[in-house]
Amino acid sequence: MSPRKNKIKSFFKTIPQNIFSGFVVSLIALPLGLGLAMASDAPPISGIIAAVVGGVMVAILGGSNVTITGPGNGMVGVLLVAITTLGLESAYAAIICSGFLILLLGFFRMGKLADFFPSSAIQGMLAAIGLIILGKQFHIMLAHKIKREDTLDYLFETPITIADALQYKNEGLIYAASAGVLGLVIMLFYSKIRNKYLQLIPAPMWIVILSIGFSYYFELVLHQDNPIAKQYMISGIPTFQTIIDDIKLPNFTNFATFPFWSSVFAITLIASIESLLSIKAVDKLDPERRRSNVNKDLKGLGIATVFSGLLGGLNVVTVIARSSVNVNNGATNRSSNFFHATFLLLFIGLFSTQLKRIPLPALMAILVYTGYKLASPNVIRKIFYIGKEQLIIFFVTLIVTLKVGLITGIIAGVITTLIIHFILNKNITLFAKNVLKPNVLMYREQEGQHNFYVSVKHFCSFLNYYKLKNKLDAVPEDQDVIVDFSLCSFVDHTVMENMHSYQELFKKRGGHFDVIGLDMHDTDSKHPFALRRLLPVPNIIKNNLTRRQTSMESLAVDYNLSYHSKNIHEVDFLNNFLFFNTKTIDHIYNVLNYKNSTIKLFDIEFSEGEFIAKEVIRTTMLHIKLNNTIPEFTLDREGFLEKVYAFAGFKDIPIQNHSDFSNRFRLLGDNEKAIQQFFNDDITHFFESNPYYHVESNGRALLLFGKERLASTKEIKALFDFGKRLKDVINSN
Repeated sequence: MSPRKNKIKSFFKTIPQNIFSGFVVSLIALPLGLGLAMASDAPPISGIIAAVVGGVMVAILGGSNVTITGPGNGMVGVLLVAITTLGLESAYAAIICSGFLILLLGFFRMGKLADFFPSSAIQGMLAAIGLIILGKQFHIMLAHKIKREDTLDYLFETPITIADALQYKNEGLIYAASAGVLGLVIMLFYSKIRNKYLQLIPAPMWIVILSIGFSYYFELVLHQDNPIAKQYMISGIPTFQTIIDDIKLPNFTNFATFPFWSSVFAITLIASIESLLSIKAVDKLDPERRRSNVNKDLKGLGIATVFSGLLGGLNVVTVIARSSVNVNNGATNRSSNFFHATFLLLFIGLFSTQLKRIPLPALMAILVYTGYKLASPNVIRKIFYIGKEQLIIFFVTLIVTLKVGLITGIIAGVITTLIIHFILNKNITLFAKNVLKPNVLMYREQEGQHNFYVSVKHFCSFLNYYKLKNKLDAVPEDQDVIVDFSLCSFVDHTVMENMHSYQELFKKRGGHFDVIGLDMHDTDSKHPFALRRLLPVPNIIKNNLTRRQTSMESLAVDYNLSYHSKNIHEVDFLNNFLFFNTKTIDHIYNVLNYKNSTIKLFDIEFSEGEFIAKEVIRTTMLHIKLNNTIPEFTLDREGFLEKVYAFAGFKDIPIQNHSDFSNRFRLLGDNEKAIQQFFNDDITHFFESNPYYHVESNGRALLLFGKERLASTKEIKALFDFGKRLKDVINSN
């Protein structure tokens, strides 16, 4: 019974931080829910209904840990087609039917569905969804509503819309377009401003706050009407009291028609793929290193979708952007999803009339930015680096999706992938003979040991990857696994990408995941995700030092350090630091080593969030190996935001007789007594009399950095000097 009690105690202990995280997520979910619904030609409140119903029901019935549910970005295109073709009430009926199908997917344990689609085809489908969102909402963002039949027509009209916006004479349209442009600027540059106070409020909520503030400025200060054209203001948001009365009942009169079931299957396919990909991505971010029960989550999403459709809401899916924010704000369990739904209900109940002060172009700017992230040139560049054949798969899927439809597009991507695999191998029989065979063998190398050996034979592609995945999923992530591809003639991009994900997962959870047997395989690209086959293709890569690398090379000479400019992916020494619990490290580079790497200064590239919420950050850090074991702790400069965190359950450890230190610094850690003993007079005075840095101990080493950006040469010298002196102070004590 004691583990049960501990779980209950832990749950109640973490409620404050889950409430805090749910509140922050709701600030994003409110404008996104309104915008996604309107982009789908549904009433604005339907997006909020999906978020509230999903947040409550999936929090209770789901199988994931820190995910957030609600209306999804990927659903806009397919819902728009369904509502346009069937009408709103019949579309609600299609949503309800799709909920039942998703529920069945969960019961039939079809959580592995996403593994049967090639990665490049999925990327092409998502890019097409991004272009659908971007193409149709860009014009509204510039206060220029148009009606076209084809998404490509919307995209081709973009220059005309920009030219028209520059020539507006109507003041109302000028203000409306300006609100859209300002909203887009906020979305584009918000993540670049690494200010903890500014980022306490998410970018979409800044757009809402500024829009409402603008309206009140004209009303209360200038005593004038809002100058934005009325046709570009949000309408159709009922008050809390009238929501029930305004619910539109689903219409099943089209139940037996082909367009109805075409919409149902399209909605089900996109909703399940988006949810499964999001769950998989969020599991990587979970600081407690838990694995979601995807089939249970599908059941929860299916039931939530049924009830959402009955209440006049959109599909409920797992969403990556809001889930990433949830993790980064300290969420520990599904209660944060419930609290995010609760806050949304409060917002609608208390501020529904205020939401009508938001200009439609400002909300569409959020969706334009989302569409751009899905179809960003960086996506194409990344796929090109992986392999030119992946670019063909990507563009075939994208174009067919845009011209025909989502289901046809993903099928075209699968067929194109198969054709390319046949052409590259010049051997269709290799696939035909082995696709259904058990070509994966796994065993424990020695009884009683934690080593697992997995041999993969013949070929491994998206078609039979599930066999390898089933074996790997049966191994606890704190074990050692060796995957041997030496007997495998062909390994595709989807498999290589998933092997990389397993390596990251095992590394974070204390295990070790090795991929061997690819020495004799060659590829058209040096990218780690590139497909591998037994065809020699030579590559020549030239490396030239950048200006920054030249400066650091000179610095190494001046300070008698060793210097390495190339990317280093072996970063196990950083895995046990709390800072990286919810972040994914890609590599370190520009490494300066001092005295056999006892002090290591380096530039590092890591990411926060996943998928379209992924933000790549580059900064400069210092790692110090310690001679003795010390307590684990995190030390930061005390500020307003840190005081707010105290209300969410993050307790600051006081140091006796050093009130100035306790007022200026926030000190966190589990072993309070040991930390207080470690921070003696000498160490405390050192921090009081030196510049502020983020300092973190994992017990055996220290991690230090200043701002979350690359440091200048002067800042590198200061950080290096600070680290050397800090190590001396610790060693002397």
